Amino acid sequence: MRRAFLALAARDIRLAAGIGGGGGMAVFFFLTVVAIVPLGVGPDRPVLELLAPGMLWVGLLLASLLTLDRMFQADVEDGSFDLLSMGPLPLELVAVAKSLAHWVVTGLPLVVAAPVLGILLNLPPERMPLLVMAMLAGTPALSFIGAVGAALTVGIRRGGLLASLLVLPFYIPVLIFGVGAVEAAAGGFEGKAGMQAMLLLGAISLASFVIGPLGAAAALRANLR
Repeated sequence: MRRAFLALAARDIRLAAGIGGGGGMAVFFFLTVVAIVPLGVGPDRPVLELLAPGMLWVGLLLASLLTLDRMFQADVEDGSFDLLSMGPLPLELVAVAKSLAHWVVTGLPLVVAAPVLGILLNLPPERMPLLVMAMLAGTPALSFIGAVGAALTVGIRRGGLLASLLVLPFYIPVLIFGVGAVEAAAGGFEGKAGMQAMLLLGAISLASFVIGPLGAAAALRANLR
């Protein structure tokens, strides 16, 4: 079962990398969102510094939504999902493998790109490490929560927009605590507010790791009977 799990995750990563539209498209969208902010609010450095944490997290959340619809839909369209449903892995572990692959292909490149894009928004260098740590703690939740939305819309043609609308409200806690963790860096990582925000981000990711695959598996069974 472990071998099948790793093979499924590696397969999804290879397919997404081969198509070239996963992480690359998300990072390009992230860059576009961040790049237009100075054009809209002006080049005032204090204003950009104030907006930087929120805009970086908003851009990351929106970029992560772009590839949710392909998490299960591609396998359903080409018949691979029928084999997966009859294979040795329960659907819960299939959802875990696909969520992890989605995070590696989409979430991880966004985290790597965030500090570079933070320079465009005049984010202070001392906040960069905490920005990366907060995103590493919070972005797995985006993939596991997104798996539920992708599973709910798997039977709908071009259901990517509907999946985004379904999961976006559940992304709000990640956004709130992610921005709070970065803003608390002004007082140092040892500050109580920053530590609390980081712990809450980790708690959300751990909870989504348990609840997300269960919800996604239930939605897949209901939609594909």
